[in-house]
Amino acid sequence: MNRGGWMRQSHRWLSIVFTAAVAANFIARALAPGEPPSWLTYSPLPPLFLQLFTGLYLFALPYTRRGRGVPQA
Repeated sequence: MNRGGWMRQSHRWLSIVFTAAVAANFIARALAPGEPPSWLTYSPLPPLFLQLFTGLYLFALPYTRRGRGVPQA
C-alpha cells in the first residue's frame, strides 16, 4: 500500500476512534451523576488532532502529485 493509501486508512480508523470516544463521553455524562473523569472528557482530543494532520496531508496530496506528472484518476 502506498503512503496515500496508508494515510487514508489511518484517517478512517482515527475517525472511528474519535466517534467512539465522543459516544463514550456522552454515555458517561448521561449515566453517571456529576462530572466524568478528566481522562474521559479529554479522550476525543488526541484522535481529533491526528485526524487534523492526516486530513491536511490528504487534502494537499492531489496538489503535490500534479506537479510530478502523475496522471490523475
